[in-house]
Amino acid sequence: MTERHGKQYATLTVLGCGTSTGVPIPGCSCAVCTSKDQKNKRLRTSSVVTLPNKEVILIDASPDLRWQALKHNVSRVDAVLYTHAHADHILGTDDLRVFNFWKKGSIPCFANQETLTSLRKSFHYIFEPDPLYQGGALAKLSLHEVSAGTAFNASGQSILPLLLYHGDLPVLGWRIGDLAYATDCNRIPEETRKLLVGVKTLFLDGLRDEPHATHFTISEAIDVASSLEVEQTFLLHMTHTVDYNEVSKRLPSGVQLAYDGLNVDFLP
Repeated sequence: MTERHGKQYATLTVLGCGTSTGVPIPGCSCAVCTSKDQKNKRLRTSSVVTLPNKEVILIDASPDLRWQALKHNVSRVDAVLYTHAHADHILGTDDLRVFNFWKKGSIPCFANQETLTSLRKSFHYIFEPDPLYQGGALAKLSLHEVSAGTAFNASGQSILPLLLYHGDLPVLGWRIGDLAYATDCNRIPEETRKLLVGVKTLFLDGLRDEPHATHFTISEAIDVASSLEVEQTFLLHMTHTVDYNEVSKRLPSGVQLAYDGLNVDFLP
């Protein structure tokens, strides 16, 4: 959270901007996987938004969540936004239990119906606990269904879910003030484009140069950013074929690659 010119800004921190394998990939000896450049080291995609009221909203619980929280000094999570239920976006859910210790209460989690169903199945021991269980404390999470195009409140902040398509799978992006977050997608329907009017900062899927059935390529993401006329776009969910410095040199003005630890201020 930052204050400038009498306005209070929120901050989005990228905890990870890598694809489902992360970068480097175990066993890979390519130039990016063996690079010493820290901007070529990408944990699985996840971010946090720190609001002016100091509450923290997590976007997706990646399998790397514990390490991400330690690395980027995330000491609290007050709410979670899930984009979809693929493993690289939900498997850190069990690690949310440590944040219950500090919150001293349940953490509200927001997602569409399909994602909530998957969460209940994948983490049945959290949502339907065995009365005879004698292990460590379980995460205390409350699940809340949201629908694309209908705003809701989390941590005192209005949030607008956005319909995106990840191949044929409908997933959610998020608009918070003048920022939008759209990972894991390769199509933005017209009704969502209308909801993006006025967005100044966009985080957008930009997997790699080569075509993919469910993700925007870097060139496709550039075209989307241009058509939406946003001031600044950051590409994320990138593979090990994307070298930060090499690709950055050919990006147009207003488009950058995200990197783990990137902080971006915006008006909530």
